[in-house]
Amino acid sequence: MGRGKLRIYLGAAPGVGKTYAMLSEGHRRTERGTDVVVGFVEHHGRPRTEVMLHGLEQVERRELAYRGAAFTEMDVDAVLARRPAIALVDELAHTNVPGSRNAKRWQDVEELLRAGIDVVSTVNIQHLESLGDVVESITGVRQRETVPDEVVRRADQIELVDMSPQALRRRMAHGNIYKPDKVDAALSNYFRPGNLTALRELALLWVADRADEYLQQYRGEHGIRSTWQARERIVVGLTGGPEGRTLIRRASRMAAKGSGSEILAVYIARSDGLTSASPKELAIQRTLVEDLGGTFHHVIGDDVPDALLEFARGVNATQIVLGSSRRKAWQYVFGPGVGATVARDSGPDLDVHIVTHGEVAKGRGLPVARSAARLGRTRIIAGWVVGVILPVLLCLLLTHVDADPGLANDMLLFLALTVAAALLGGLWPALASAAFGSLLLNYYFAPPLHRFTVSDPKNIVAISIFFGVAVSVASVVDLAARRTHQAARLRAESEILSFLAGSVLRGETALPALLERVRETFAMESVALLERAGDVEPWTRAGSVGPRPVDRPEDADVDMPIGDHMALALSGRVLPAEDRRVLGAFAAQAAVVLDRQRLVGEAEEARRLAEGNRIRTALLAAVSHDLRTPLASIKASVTSLRSDDVDWSEEDRAELLEGIEEGADRLDHLVGNLLDMSRLQTGTVTPLIREIDLDEVVPMALGGVPEDSVLLDVPETLPMVAVDPGLLERTVANVVENAVKYSPPGEPVLVAASFLGDRVEVRVVDRGPGVPDEAKDRIFAPFQRYGDAPRGAGVGLGLAVARGFAEAMDGTLAAEDTPGGGLTMVLTLRAAARGRPPTTVTVDGEARSTPPGADVTMQHLDLDIDLERQKAGPQ
Repeated sequence: MGRGKLRIYLGAAPGVGKTYAMLSEGHRRTERGTDVVVGFVEHHGRPRTEVMLHGLEQVERRELAYRGAAFTEMDVDAVLARRPAIALVDELAHTNVPGSRNAKRWQDVEELLRAGIDVVSTVNIQHLESLGDVVESITGVRQRETVPDEVVRRADQIELVDMSPQALRRRMAHGNIYKPDKVDAALSNYFRPGNLTALRELALLWVADRADEYLQQYRGEHGIRSTWQARERIVVGLTGGPEGRTLIRRASRMAAKGSGSEILAVYIARSDGLTSASPKELAIQRTLVEDLGGTFHHVIGDDVPDALLEFARGVNATQIVLGSSRRKAWQYVFGPGVGATVARDSGPDLDVHIVTHGEVAKGRGLPVARSAARLGRTRIIAGWVVGVILPVLLCLLLTHVDADPGLANDMLLFLALTVAAALLGGLWPALASAAFGSLLLNYYFAPPLHRFTVSDPKNIVAISIFFGVAVSVASVVDLAARRTHQAARLRAESEILSFLAGSVLRGETALPALLERVRETFAMESVALLERAGDVEPWTRAGSVGPRPVDRPEDADVDMPIGDHMALALSGRVLPAEDRRVLGAFAAQAAVVLDRQRLVGEAEEARRLAEGNRIRTALLAAVSHDLRTPLASIKASVTSLRSDDVDWSEEDRAELLEGIEEGADRLDHLVGNLLDMSRLQTGTVTPLIREIDLDEVVPMALGGVPEDSVLLDVPETLPMVAVDPGLLERTVANVVENAVKYSPPGEPVLVAASFLGDRVEVRVVDRGPGVPDEAKDRIFAPFQRYGDAPRGAGVGLGLAVARGFAEAMDGTLAAEDTPGGGLTMVLTLRAAARGRPPTTVTVDGEARSTPPGADVTMQHLDLDIDLERQKAGPQ
């Protein structure tokens, strides 16, 4: 059974029409005879979307009970049993209610896909996990529900549902997205034009990058080498010379003329004698191109023009920027230069720009050295021509001239051709020239002529010396060429290793970035870092880049062992043996980076444990007296009551029992605060949010204080608040108890509530000593008492727990000065939406809402919560 296909409608913001588009696609497929069912779709009360559900079969949802409330989620088992061809599943990033089959809806979708069912789903750009920080910086809202980018990237089709900010705001104003009473708040907060424009740009760029991945994959699968100018990519060729900065800035100006253009600076270190570059200058140019938003690449290439063109076509570049040659006029005898060669061979799909600069024709050092090992076919052919054909022509010339230069001069002329053959073609053409020249000298110029014999012993010695000198010169020239090649090779390797070491010093320790550098350096298709636990254990990929990475070292074209249980596997071509030294350095660095990443994780875990130990130490120090005091009081009272030596009166017994009860209540309060703080520290507070009136909760919170110590002013006209009643009761109780503790005798604490905009405020006002401004935040820290609070009065957790619970309910708790002296605690809560009586729950930091008879998804409610948080300001 094959895997199903996933199609995703991606939007920039709620209300752009993703669900509508998905349902429209469902209707189109149904009309074509495809078996389509609705696995889960929420219309959010939008009439046009609700109408689109008519005519589509809907799988009945699964009902779940959580903390006394009923919720509905997609019934994965029912969809699997129904086995449709296509399932419509809304809101891919949704978090399921605890007790569901999977924690996230995208995991439900994965099950459907594995069962061979095609799925059409929706998601907003702000719910992609990698964009959480970016979206928060734009909107000030942290998205609570996210989906891993890889899940969306694996989709077979991604379709952007786009809408201009102005059109979306008009749709909002017409009441097509939210209820009328929420429109003004939405338009002035989350749906501001700037926010929508930024989110739209994020969505467009993300989809464009995904489209680029599809394009690269298609080009690779079909072996397409020509450039498709779907997007401007400008490659800047650097030599390490001072002109590089000019080229980078010029390329940046060119890129600025077209939106979405990309700059890629590449330095190619060739092993056939390229003049060495300045590492300092390259470092400066790298920093410059990265500051301008481009990327820097370091590649080894034996032929710079070919390597540059290969890189440009590999990244689907559209333009190449090169500098005018720094060579002097006489140096052009060694070739036309990189710029001219690239312009000649680029073809019609690549534009080559030659940029002038201040270093033109000022020289670039010594002439380009050549290598015998990398001479190329043209040089070798030229060497054989000079070594074999030119001696024949020279022989014809010398035999047809009247003047006889003499055997010695003839030998010098033939020796010059042998040296030229060695310089051009290396050792073998020179040896052939020496042997062939000796035969020609013997046959045509050494008596007796036209015979392969020599009558004069002096001529035998002369020809022998000629052959020896020719062979010696050819060997020396070839050895010098080899040494030049080796030196250039080592220089190129040292440059690579220098950049590798520099990346470590700069803190570039991401494993994918390092593997990508390996892939670029050696021009490979894919690179994978493999590891296994033991000799007989299977290999696993610790990291990989490129298409189709291998899973075993033996399947790779090149594998570099790293220790006993790790290997670097490369696919694409077989590397020469001399490249393995540099590859070994990369492999060792990859192992170090992997170990470092794991050590960072372990260090983070150790830091968390250390933080827990610090909390526990502070806890033990804080409760060493506070818990023992009520225990001592209880034990003393119990011991007194059990004593047979004293005949206690009824009044005495009642007083002792009252002391026991008070001590037990104090212990219960202390232990409750400790447990609550522990839950807040570990992030396990799970509020059950529902709409309730304040006058149902606040009076219950005053049960722990004397009746005459609090004045209550909660108007009945206040709107309902969306809170967890239990957490709200604990919050108000802790704040009121703290206020009563510091309030002077005869001065009752005032608890008053009021309504402001879409927030409800509960103010707890006391006339105590107050708190200076610099200490107002410190009093909310755990295990903190302010001033001269007596030991035994608590462990300093009451206000910390109260603030933690308030923030868990999307509220705030702050301290203000009371006019005339004292301290006012201001508890701000979110008012419930008027005209909509839903039940809202936040589970493990995630909020969801269900109106009677229907389920409201997380995506809608998260936006409501985020809008309110924006208005409330930073917490």
